[in-house]
Amino acid sequence: MSASDEPLVKGRRHFLASATTLAAAASVAPALAHARARQPATAEPVEAAVVPFFGEHQAGIATPQQSHVYFAAFDVATEKRDELIAMLKVWTAAAARLSQGQPVAPLSGDGSKEPVDSGEAQGLSPARLTLTFGFGPGLFAKDGQDRFGLGARRPAALVDLPRFNGDQLVAERTGGDLCIQACANDPQVAFHAVRQLSRLSYGAARLRWAQPGFLSSNRATHETPRNLMGFKDGTMNPDRANPKVMGDFVWAGAETPWMQGGSYLVARPIRIALEHWDRMKLAFQEQVVGRHKDTGAPLGKQGEFDALDLDANDADGNPVLPENSHVRLGAPELNDGAQILRRSYSYDNGLSFTAERWPPWRQAMEFDAGLMFLCFQGDPRQGFIKIFERMSKFDMMNQFVTHIGGGVFACPPGVQEGGYIGQALFAQA
Repeated sequence: MSASDEPLVKGRRHFLASATTLAAAASVAPALAHARARQPATAEPVEAAVVPFFGEHQAGIATPQQSHVYFAAFDVATEKRDELIAMLKVWTAAAARLSQGQPVAPLSGDGSKEPVDSGEAQGLSPARLTLTFGFGPGLFAKDGQDRFGLGARRPAALVDLPRFNGDQLVAERTGGDLCIQACANDPQVAFHAVRQLSRLSYGAARLRWAQPGFLSSNRATHETPRNLMGFKDGTMNPDRANPKVMGDFVWAGAETPWMQGGSYLVARPIRIALEHWDRMKLAFQEQVVGRHKDTGAPLGKQGEFDALDLDANDADGNPVLPENSHVRLGAPELNDGAQILRRSYSYDNGLSFTAERWPPWRQAMEFDAGLMFLCFQGDPRQGFIKIFERMSKFDMMNQFVTHIGGGVFACPPGVQEGGYIGQALFAQA
């Protein structure tokens, strides 16, 4: 990296301490042999633990879900285009190292300076770490100002989400100019990755909000994971192994050249009133969801992946799948064929004082827990927005769930070795 790519952000905090530190962070020479040498004999093989960072698409979208996520949104602090680009280059180089299980820079070094890598993941498996980067609307324009000469390059699909019925969005958990989705089979590995990227951004960007999450998974049987309501979550996902399906619903097209092969991420932390839900009878829970709790099969069916029968009626002439059940309202058949790729995770933030939004309007210390909803699509207008607009009004599940924040982000295509994330956007601009 040339000296022109090494701007130091002056002030109390800067995102790189020196040109030497930047060079160390930017080094992406493969070190799988070193990583293999430090794995204990009982660890999973390094080859199986590594998901390649470079490629046609960003990892963490079509990648099989890992067991943990650490999602973070950032505000860009610098007003200088060159400093933003320099940070993205450093993030790219660091992400490539982290995904291989390497520290951002060697832990040994000058004892008079702060270490570049905090070290808490030293010796751990890469744990299939993926780092997925996204650009929010605020990167293109903020308060009516084109900050980095990118305003004309904002994709038409990167729309501000409308305010949906029932939204109770908290400003401190909403929005962001940039996002990082770190997924791994070890929560410490996922957190460590975001922590290092945050440290490398000092002075150029600052954390706005974050949410860790976890996923129930049985790697032996590959069963669909269950959310905190106890139901299988993600049964109706499009087939990730089918290129045509992914091209139709998940990958962005050629309308915006720099986004072709990328995807649009909608992130929404959704609080679940677990104490309220747990008081509901099983039959009612199944009516709300539209599936049997034990098997995940649609009501009236036997298998989890059996097709929905939207026309089936019971002996009294009522729909077997209630008109306002969650699965029915989300069915592609009722949403002009719309599909999204869900990569959601459960979360538990401990306890908080909560006033429930539905009768009996209970107010008490309750679980601050729910679903970190993450979904990818080729265009949010034809994906999440189309599907959730009806759900937000009619879904029976709304009496138990509240959307409390989130954002929408353009996740560009994958990075080729020698490049950096979002390079085509800045080159075109």
